[in-house]
Amino acid sequence: MLSWSANLGNFRQNLTQTGEISQRRDFRREGQELHERRLYGVGFAVRNSLLSTIESPSSGTLRVLSLRLTTSSGPANFLSVYAPTLCSTAEAKDQFYEELEAKIRQIPAKEHLFLLGDFNARVGADHDPWPRCIGHFGVGNINENGQRLLELCSFHELCLTNTFFATKLHHRVSWRHPRSRHWHQLDFVITRRTLLNHVLVTRSYHSANCDIDHSLVVRKVRLLPRRLYHSKQKPRPRINTFRINNPELREHFARAIDVALEGCPTGSATERWNHIRKAVFQTFGKRERKSADWFEPGVAELEPTIAAKRAALLPHKNDPSTKTLAALRAARSNTHRIARRCANNYWSSLCQDIQLFADMVNVWGMYESLKKAFGPSTIKTGPIKSAKGVLIKGRSKQMKRWAKHFQELYSRETTVSNTALERTHPLLTMGELDAPPTIEELRKEAVAGEMLGAETAPDMSGTVQFDGSCSEPFPIRNGVKQGCVLAPTLFGIFFSLLLSHAFGDSDDGIFIHTRSDGGLFNLARLQAKTKVRKVFIRELLFADDAALATHTEAGLQ
Repeated sequence: MLSWSANLGNFRQNLTQTGEISQRRDFRREGQELHERRLYGVGFAVRNSLLSTIESPSSGTLRVLSLRLTTSSGPANFLSVYAPTLCSTAEAKDQFYEELEAKIRQIPAKEHLFLLGDFNARVGADHDPWPRCIGHFGVGNINENGQRLLELCSFHELCLTNTFFATKLHHRVSWRHPRSRHWHQLDFVITRRTLLNHVLVTRSYHSANCDIDHSLVVRKVRLLPRRLYHSKQKPRPRINTFRINNPELREHFARAIDVALEGCPTGSATERWNHIRKAVFQTFGKRERKSADWFEPGVAELEPTIAAKRAALLPHKNDPSTKTLAALRAARSNTHRIARRCANNYWSSLCQDIQLFADMVNVWGMYESLKKAFGPSTIKTGPIKSAKGVLIKGRSKQMKRWAKHFQELYSRETTVSNTALERTHPLLTMGELDAPPTIEELRKEAVAGEMLGAETAPDMSGTVQFDGSCSEPFPIRNGVKQGCVLAPTLFGIFFSLLLSHAFGDSDDGIFIHTRSDGGLFNLARLQAKTKVRKVFIRELLFADDAALATHTEAGLQ
């Protein structure tokens, strides 16, 4: 597509003399009649293949002509411009820029906008005062027309693409002064600042013979197609298998399926399955979404408001104005208000169901309601790497890596250095616990071991379960068996030594009075002056848990 702004009479006469161009182009121009004096005019030359994308009518004046195309990235608006020269009157310049600004205001901000033509303005090379409008590759100095043009571009967030590309100097200029023979940059291609990344290059071609004193300015642009959103198809209904665990529903399903099989049609398999499926759905119901949406329960109330919002949006898109914008904002506000109310009703109802199931001690119903509230649980697995840090792919290789890891972990011999033993503080010995067990105590322990099925085999082996499969058994050479009474005892000893080493010099803790001669809950016996011990307690151990004790909050910190 070509845009020109020049002496339209001579330009149009030369174009019609070339038959090849007239067969491939459609010309749209705005100028004087044939019997009138033609000083200037504007127009477009469009390929015949693009005529179907032009939206009619294309209106304009002698200096500004608009053209609107429908593209894959949205509507594209083109303005062919011919500005007054520097020696024109101020009234002519004011009238031109008022017409141009009125045209720009009519174009929505989300649509593409391109201004093409001879602006008869020099914007200069000073980038600092106009960083959003001029690039670093301007030419010459600014004049009065350039000041007007830059003010317009700054107000509407437009930029002059000729000044943003580091082309050769003679590719940035388009007109040479007839007397001084100096080249100037008067013809610009202007677009929105947000579209500058889509412009590939803008340059002048001096070899193009258009029979005018201005060189041809070409701008290459790549517009990305607009993303298309497709409506999601409604999925097939699925049976609610979570309700199979209900014994009452299972009995009801057994009776319903017998009735369905008795009256089953003898046609195709699809007809027979559809007949049986009705009995299944009537018993167990359809599976709902794992994360219940508040939109579905309130769809009867939300659909009219959404339709009203869409009805208000269409007039604003076609004819933006203050009135249509106010109507659209009112419709949006009403939709948001009703949506918040529907969401609040949904969550309030769900909370009441959870509380009702909890009061009825219905664990299964409460758990299902909680899953609706929190949504499906996500299972996250981290990448598995080898000992050298290489990422392992494949389930069999990952299984071997896990087995090798645990085999090395449980087959490693534990050694304690002499330095660690020397730094370990010995604990006080309780002599009363060192007495040998009696015959009765040994008999009780033996009976308890037989009841628990104690194993005497010294060898232990283990397997790794990963993704539903198990690895080959491997030997375990350290640690104790699962469920062994030594496990919490050994852990308590180790953890006590660890805490003693970490807080051995700390005075934070509590003192308690205790005695071990019976009558534990007789507080009067603790007031005695004999047989009472004062014990300093810093931590309390139970199985694999520990709690620190002190009188002040600062001591805990």
